[in-house]
Amino acid sequence: MDFETRAIHEGQEPDAATGAVTTPIYQTSTYVQEAVGEHKGYDYSRVANPTRTALQLCLASLEGAEHGVAFSSGLGATTTVMHLVNPGERVVLVADVYGGVYRLTSQVYEPKGYLFDYVPAAEITTNLAAHLDERTRLVWIETPSNPMLNVVDIRAAADAAHAAGAILVVDNTFATPYLQQPLSLGADIVVHSTTKYLGGHSDVVGGFAATSDPTIAERLYFLQKSLGAVPGPFDSWLVLRGIKTLAIRMRQHCENARRIAAYLDSHDAVEQVLYPGLAGHPGHEIAARQMRDFGGMISFLAASEAEAVELVARTRIWKLAESLGGVESLIEHPARMTHASTAEAPFAAPRNLVRLSVGIESVDDLIADLETALVRSAASAQTQ
Repeated sequence: MDFETRAIHEGQEPDAATGAVTTPIYQTSTYVQEAVGEHKGYDYSRVANPTRTALQLCLASLEGAEHGVAFSSGLGATTTVMHLVNPGERVVLVADVYGGVYRLTSQVYEPKGYLFDYVPAAEITTNLAAHLDERTRLVWIETPSNPMLNVVDIRAAADAAHAAGAILVVDNTFATPYLQQPLSLGADIVVHSTTKYLGGHSDVVGGFAATSDPTIAERLYFLQKSLGAVPGPFDSWLVLRGIKTLAIRMRQHCENARRIAAYLDSHDAVEQVLYPGLAGHPGHEIAARQMRDFGGMISFLAASEAEAVELVARTRIWKLAESLGGVESLIEHPARMTHASTAEAPFAAPRNLVRLSVGIESVDDLIADLETALVRSAASAQTQ
């Protein structure tokens, strides 16, 4: 079946008891057993829940994975995957990793004896092997990355990681399984913040990991149960609902982003646009090869930090808020918001960077709103 069909039906057969078309919200913590150890596949909802099972089956199918494991947040998924690593072992991450992941690695795991190195995206694509050794257990990449929209060649990263005996993890949150299939390109694990495009409506927090490796899957299921960062049934149901329209939403996100990136690229008040869909982007050719389209995220450099901060507060339709991937358009200043935890890192987000999560509103309205904000920003700069 095609992606759109699986998104609506995989793991979501009509309810056997009532015929309900939509997967029920099994809002229960425990399940009656016919005798000790004899039950219908469920005994306690931290271990398993039918609504969560439907979500795991559906998302695994969309990623082309044999196994899917849902979590209470993207960082819950990240924390669980990091438990595949032991103190004294190394993890190599893409340098402009999401600020929350950097906070986790640098402030939680590093003091416990875990080793982390951060390598620029271009270097991972062309020379990852030089950064790996016998202690390297895991390579973690985002592509496109957050917030710099750097692109990594997944196949090249997988080959280098496997040659060194390491696992490759790809954060596929920006691309979604509709635009990119990391497992088919050699990745071992794919992770998501389902809060973003998969949920799609800014009304749920969740995470997910997928793999086709049975040994990794067995360990992740054990850790899911043992660490307990599981989504509730209603959260699982909300993500399931969002997935049903993922394909059609992503097509509109991408179409709007193309128009907006081209507009910004020609604007005098914009120093540089970071969007893989632009021919001048250094990762454009790789993105065109491994992605169906270029996504709905755009970053750009304003003339200064002051202008960036003022600009993000001037828009009317674009809402000043953290997060991304919802139907509504969001604008933010990464250095002071989503990536403030990387402020002292060598790969800190530029102080004049603005990040856009392009929604599915009228693109003409979105451009007009940006134009008003940019004109006011330019006028303000001239009076200073």
